[in-house]
Amino acid sequence: MLNEHRGIVLIKILHTVIWFIMASGVFYILYCGISGQIGITLYFALALLFFEIIVLIINHWSCPLVIVAKKIKTDWKDGDDIYLPLWFAKRNKMIFGTLLVIGVALVMFRILNS
Repeated sequence: MLNEHRGIVLIKILHTVIWFIMASGVFYILYCGISGQIGITLYFALALLFFEIIVLIINHWSCPLVIVAKKIKTDWKDGDDIYLPLWFAKRNKMIFGTLLVIGVALVMFRILNS
């Protein structure tokens, strides 16, 4: 039980840190689309998010850390893998997917009109 708890805490910390980095990338892409600041940092953020999408596709739209958490925690339920409010964790892909699409569309508009 103690090892299960430690494993879940470690996964939650790691998943939350990764989520923060990816969420920051989405907001940065959106910011660049709005402000028109196109540069190497934007392309890095786009590559990072593209990599995340590939990982999610390979894992049937599930984060690999969720898969590991389900194996570790016997009574796993939604939200047990990350330090986010449950309502937010459940809608995470929808919220940030929408923001990412808007951000990428704005960036493409800026690039094509420059």
